Amino acid sequence: MIERYAAHLLLIAVTLWVGALWAIGFIAAPTLFAMIPDRSLAGNVAGRLFELTGWIGIGCAAWILLHAYAVHRGAMFRNRIVGVVMLMLVASLATQFWIQPLMVQMKLEVLPLEVMASRLAERFARWHGISSLIYVAQSVLGLILVGGARRLMR
Repeated sequence: MIERYAAHLLLIAVTLWVGALWAIGFIAAPTLFAMIPDRSLAGNVAGRLFELTGWIGIGCAAWILLHAYAVHRGAMFRNRIVGVVMLMLVASLATQFWIQPLMVQMKLEVLPLEVMASRLAERFARWHGISSLIYVAQSVLGLILVGGARRLMR
């Protein structure tokens, strides 16, 4: 019975993580920029949403990997879906603890100017592009995770 609940929680974690990635990255953030004329404000709100999505990903990845270990033990590393989860987790960690803080620091360095109207605009745009590529890659990996999540249950 506990195994069944754990398996359901696994599917909920996958759904929450991938759903958050897609909903925030491809629905909420573009909507913010389309509806809020102040791009800096829209960017700050989107940044907060991406930060929350990152924490969701870290928490869900921890549960998924814990579940995979409980079911498969050491053999879990031979499961391609575990590899997908690990890549997605690395992407979340890199964004959360390296790229986002770097971008926040750039914004703080140029206050009271907006970063895109400052000497750091090109550097900020480059890191924003890297962050976006990582996010898209993570979102595609999320599709693979959704398709293969049941393989983690047995």
